[in-house]
Amino acid sequence: MNNGLTTASLALLDQLKHLAQKHPKRITAAVAAVLLTGGGGAFAVASLGPDPAQMPVSTVTHEVESLAAEVSLAELLDNPGFSLYRSDVTRSADTPEAILERLGVADPAASSFLRSNELVRQNVLGRVGRSLTAETTDDHRLQRLTARWAPDDSGNFKRLVVERQEDDSFTARIETAPLTVGSRLASGTIRSSLFAATDAASIPDAVAVQLAEVFSGQIDFRRALRKGDRFSVVYETLEADGEPLRSGRLLSAEFHNNGKTFDALWFQEPGGKGSYYALDGQSMRRAYLTSPVAYTRVSSGFSMRMHPIQKTWRAHLGTDLAAAHGTPVRTVGDGTVEFAGVQNGYGNVVYVAHANQHVTVYAHLSRIDVRKGQSVEQGQLIGAVGATGWATGPHLHFEFRVAGKHQDPMTIARQSEAAAPITGASRKAFEQLAANMRVQLSAASLAQVASAE
Repeated sequence: MNNGLTTASLALLDQLKHLAQKHPKRITAAVAAVLLTGGGGAFAVASLGPDPAQMPVSTVTHEVESLAAEVSLAELLDNPGFSLYRSDVTRSADTPEAILERLGVADPAASSFLRSNELVRQNVLGRVGRSLTAETTDDHRLQRLTARWAPDDSGNFKRLVVERQEDDSFTARIETAPLTVGSRLASGTIRSSLFAATDAASIPDAVAVQLAEVFSGQIDFRRALRKGDRFSVVYETLEADGEPLRSGRLLSAEFHNNGKTFDALWFQEPGGKGSYYALDGQSMRRAYLTSPVAYTRVSSGFSMRMHPIQKTWRAHLGTDLAAAHGTPVRTVGDGTVEFAGVQNGYGNVVYVAHANQHVTVYAHLSRIDVRKGQSVEQGQLIGAVGATGWATGPHLHFEFRVAGKHQDPMTIARQSEAAAPITGASRKAFEQLAANMRVQLSAASLAQVASAE
């Protein structure tokens, strides 16, 4: 009998197999129906559960200690205890009262202390451009006054701190801390002059001077600037406690002048002196600087003119550079001091002999800082602007002679030989820095466009 059941079961399975192969869609529909029916049953069973709204509810209460348990709400409202902060810079005519008024301080005791303290009198009053920060109470009483300045190029800054003590007296102390070097991006558009554009872009004058000097071999800033010319710069900032104290070196720049684009990058090769290069690695340093003083206006160029003293029409065989009395004067190229002393209408004058029978002359100096026979390097200080000799006011008379004949110094400087380009050993490092500076200069330019729009 068992053998008969087994044979029947096998026959049934064989028929089911043939049926599934012959009608697969029907078999699938039948299985789906069974599953849906089972799901519906499950749903029906689930719906027969208890109603949550009819279940018993219990409430648990637990006391939590307040974080301000010892302070009443009235005390918090009456004594909020917040501090106020304000910053400014010192001015030449500052008094303690003027400083505190600008900083929003109303505190006679603080004013009296500032007037009587020797450290404050020596380092704050009468000093120009020193960074000030004041912390006051909500009723404008002084808690702390901090003055910061960089006295030299050591990389450190001084910090004068005036603080209120618990007994309402004040103390003052001076601290020394290292400066932090940062960088800033800026850009501008020429509307009238370079300095007007840099002022509008909040670029420090020291950076504007560097910008003009870097491109002086490519751009004649007296005659070649055009309205609409654009420039972008990346420059160092020297900061103290997050407050910028002064600007540092121009790191890179781009100048669009009359349809042409010029770029520059500061780079120092290992073991060498730093210099400016175009972003393709060509040196921007030439044998001669275009000017013996920092960028300034030219009051009388290399041309015919009416002599201011002799009142005759005659050739002016040099360039007069208007500058304040005491402005540093530098040699435009490497050479040897040929003469340093007083000479006729030149007054205090220095002659520097260079290669190829080139001689430069620096006249009307207020002082002379070199001696005859001394070797000098390009950019080295040799004296200061004055009005000695035949001069109607402070200025520098500058001449360039080639084999004894006077030449236009601006032309000679622009035509002089450029220094060597980046060496192969430094090429990779230079290209990495150049790529980074391209991104920063592009960001500076886009920021200007965004602000204009």
